[in-house]
Amino acid sequence: MCIFGAGNVAMDAARTAVRLGSEKVSIIYRRTREEMPARIEEVHHAKEEGIEFRMLTSPLAFNGDGNGKVTSVTCQKMKLGEADSSGRPRPVPIPDSQITIPCDLAVIAVGSGANLILTEVTPSMNLNKWGYIIADENTGRTTMKRFWAGGDIVTGQATVILAMGAARKADQRIFTIT
Repeated sequence: MCIFGAGNVAMDAARTAVRLGSEKVSIIYRRTREEMPARIEEVHHAKEEGIEFRMLTSPLAFNGDGNGKVTSVTCQKMKLGEADSSGRPRPVPIPDSQITIPCDLAVIAVGSGANLILTEVTPSMNLNKWGYIIADENTGRTTMKRFWAGGDIVTGQATVILAMGAARKADQRIFTIT
């Protein structure tokens, strides 16, 4: 399992995956530990639970088996350059450093807006005028077959309780709809 992002939500997702039985969980982040937005305690606990950290690594493409199941992710190794608008060093691709990481589940846990990588590689994913994913309010089902979404990526920045509620609604439907 690969978790993309390095904030508190990414740490929670990774630690939950371990507790639910995932054999190997990797956090993939395009910067270094110093730039990670997660609390120090969250990172410490994630490391204690055996989560692998792949720093200075950025996803380029999700690879599948042709039946809608992810099998790996192609990533680009990065180095840090000049600071960007956030004040953090900007990740810069290292030429000819692509790697492929086996991955049976990909969780994108970055920010509250639609992830540019996600929307660039899925142009058929319908977004609203603010760039958030359009999903059914009662099921979380998006306009793409086999894709569900909830929380900030659908509503914009909101509460954890609303995101959890959306996840529960989707969970109740995800395995009953084929």
